[in-house]
Amino acid sequence: MTKLPFYEKVGYAMGDAAANLVWRGALAYLAVFYTDTFGLTAAAAAMLFLVVRLSDGVTDIIMGMIGDRTNTRWGKFRPWILWSTPFLALFMVLSFTTPDLSYSNKLIYAYVTYIGLTLAYTVNNVPYSALMGVMTPSDTERTSLSGFRFAGAFAGGLLVMGFLPDLVAYFGEGNDAIGYQYSMYLFAAILIALMLITFASTKERVTPNTDESSNLKSDLLDLSKNLPFIVLPLLAMTLFFYYRDIYSGIFFVIIMGSMLILIKRLIKKTPKNLGGTQRDMVDLLTNKPWLILLGIGFLTMMFNGIKYGTIAYYFKYQVGDELMAGKYFIALLLVSILGALSTSYLSKKLGKRQLFIVSLLLSGLLTTAFYWVPKGNVSAIFALGCSAEFFAAIMPTLFFTMLGDSADYSEWKNGRRATGLIYSAGTFVQKTGGGFAGALVLVVLAGYGYDGMDKSTIASSLPGMQLLMSWIPASFAFAGAALMIFYPLTCKQNQQIGNELILRRTPLAAA
Repeated sequence: MTKLPFYEKVGYAMGDAAANLVWRGALAYLAVFYTDTFGLTAAAAAMLFLVVRLSDGVTDIIMGMIGDRTNTRWGKFRPWILWSTPFLALFMVLSFTTPDLSYSNKLIYAYVTYIGLTLAYTVNNVPYSALMGVMTPSDTERTSLSGFRFAGAFAGGLLVMGFLPDLVAYFGEGNDAIGYQYSMYLFAAILIALMLITFASTKERVTPNTDESSNLKSDLLDLSKNLPFIVLPLLAMTLFFYYRDIYSGIFFVIIMGSMLILIKRLIKKTPKNLGGTQRDMVDLLTNKPWLILLGIGFLTMMFNGIKYGTIAYYFKYQVGDELMAGKYFIALLLVSILGALSTSYLSKKLGKRQLFIVSLLLSGLLTTAFYWVPKGNVSAIFALGCSAEFFAAIMPTLFFTMLGDSADYSEWKNGRRATGLIYSAGTFVQKTGGGFAGALVLVVLAGYGYDGMDKSTIASSLPGMQLLMSWIPASFAFAGAALMIFYPLTCKQNQQIGNELILRRTPLAAA
């Protein structure tokens, strides 16, 4: 069976609706919560976002490996959705709680709770994303499923981003700290209910060949020896991003050059001389579609993340109506649902690669127009924002279905499939892009002198907010369009690969 029933697509979508109560809530409001309610400086919050990305670089890969090697009566990935949900709900509440502590202890609390939130999200969302790759072997059904998924994601985001300011005002009655905390109690309860629906309504159907020569313990030990491949490039990027001086630049160049040399040596090794995780890494590093998607995932998340991370500041200070941000988010997310659901139809007409390029270019061009919007022109803001968002919503929908295509390509080429690892890298670059986007917003604002606790600094930071809503994010969209030109897989090739894999798996399914 390759065609998925409607109820299963809807049930799968509920999982991303739940995840985006966390993901889009944190992405859109956590920065402004940290600076304007919790009391952190913009620079300290920026460093927090960057440091947590380093931990994600390890945990996402580990979770992908664990998912690939999990075998239960519920499947490989579904049980992790069930087991992780209570922890995700708990840290969602804790991350938006303001304890009565000194500044230094508040900073420690923020690190602990935000790392806990991202770890719980990893354990939940990496298996959830990988689940799409094993629900059906059909690439066209995955595209349709991805459309449902992101319609659910945008609906979940709509609840948080559209109504959180009003809920904070309602529950807090003038005390934003209490308002945020009680609002998260409500969203945590909804999250648990939606995740249970996803677990109960979905099914894993693709059973890839398993590598009997490896086990999780030995592979995790093998991974520990290869952590520099993950950690050092991220550390170099973080230092260069945050300090932007000659020393961090030199360190970045040295690390990246060394990594390229080590990667070339690793690829040249024969399979019998490679450990389990090294074989997985070689499969990925020689998978051109996956490598390009890795870059695309980061660039599109920077594009979307910068815009979403700026909106709360933009409406609070540039427009002068903080509650209007909620209405703007509602408008964007309603358009996003339409964009996500249109992706399957449009990709059949244009092809995935062409549709991705068109979406990046048009959304980028519409975003640059924000630079010339007169202050307070709400109609122009809504018109441009919604037009750009229709095409922006197509990007993550295509990205995750194309990750499934790259998993098929890897299995077809190498005879081994690491669905969890491939999707974990996808969620990792999305979270990395989100973290760097949030940090970039704060770095730019700090560069313009912004201090959320000092209202006299607002006027000087308004030009920075204008750039963060226009040229800065648009530059990442244009870079993504240029990179996508080199993506090699066509619709015809995807179909041929899928048909060959079905024939290969038939004896396995009959055994």
